[in-house]
Amino acid sequence: MSNERVPLYMQIQEHYKQLITSGELQPDDRIPPEKELLAHFGVSRITVANALSELAKEGWIYRIPGRGSFVNGVPEAQRAASAAGAPEQAANLAAAAPLAHERRMIGLVFPALPDYFAIRLINGLHRVMNDNNYWVSIVLTGNSIQREKEAIRNFIQMGAQGLIIFPVDAQTYNEEILALKVSGFPFVLIDRFLPGVETHFVATDSRRGAKLAVDHLWELGHRKIAICSDSPLPTMTVSDRIAGYMEALKNKNALIDPSLILTDFQIDYNTIDEDHPLYRHVKNQFATAFITLNALLGKYIESIARQIGLRTPEDISIITFDNPDESFDNQTGFTHVNQHEARIGEESGKVLIDLIENRDRKSGYRKIVLEPELEVRKTSGRCTESDSEVKVK
Repeated sequence: MSNERVPLYMQIQEHYKQLITSGELQPDDRIPPEKELLAHFGVSRITVANALSELAKEGWIYRIPGRGSFVNGVPEAQRAASAAGAPEQAANLAAAAPLAHERRMIGLVFPALPDYFAIRLINGLHRVMNDNNYWVSIVLTGNSIQREKEAIRNFIQMGAQGLIIFPVDAQTYNEEILALKVSGFPFVLIDRFLPGVETHFVATDSRRGAKLAVDHLWELGHRKIAICSDSPLPTMTVSDRIAGYMEALKNKNALIDPSLILTDFQIDYNTIDEDHPLYRHVKNQFATAFITLNALLGKYIESIARQIGLRTPEDISIITFDNPDESFDNQTGFTHVNQHEARIGEESGKVLIDLIENRDRKSGYRKIVLEPELEVRKTSGRCTESDSEVKVK
């Protein structure tokens, strides 16, 4: 029987029955106050009241008005049934609580699936979860923070054991994520983190990735290097990559041209708009190389260049964050910053399982930052412009 099909009040009952049976909760230990239970399980007051009422009725806990609920111990009838191996009672208990060998659900909250980054990450996560008897349910938020909040609440109501969240906007605190932290609900952030808020997260070093891209293009003789993003929200990831870009240029004593930092635009990927600022930027060859902060944007710029008649990489070089191609053939495709998205999925899954199963309780918050790699392929080449002299301060 799947956990999400068991009524929530019964899940709470079985949670405390297991804690009492295992000895983790001893007689006269206090059950957390109702307010804490509401936050921890993410349920309504009536759900908590029903659960505690049934536990008291069956003899697992006792209640003192004005003081709260306390552990009574394993009821005599339950001990007798267990000792006798009563099949009917055991079957009833099994129906109310998920067995150890049953697959348990975890929720993945993701903004969108625009390219292969998300697919590779999900595949990595699925491998780890499948090997550990969990299954993954996915909700796409469409880059809406309101939908992100709803997804978190809905997953808790459905009985998810834990959550992996790719935040819509790391610079806006989602109070539902903060509530998860306060209540101790198992969750891991991926790709981004909340500045100033300690959480478990798995990401790749975005600054380092941008530096690798700039260094490669610089070695090829490029001096007019543009960096561009069409992210609808000013995320921490975008900020870190632009910071890495600027730091790499400063390390080379190069002037930073604000006109080459292209972030204030959005793209309709279904058409090429000749009036779009990005089209004009490529057509007028204001830059000899582009670093795009997502894979889809790199393919879009390559399409613009091809329509204009520019060759890649002879006339224009392009480096993308993440591989925009399905193929892993190193002899074809885009030069890209490999963020090891499958590993992000795997590592986040491992951390979440540890949290759910109460491993490494005293290890503190897990912050895993992977080292990116530059995969050099066919879209980056030597700059042929005659004026590619180094501009220094």
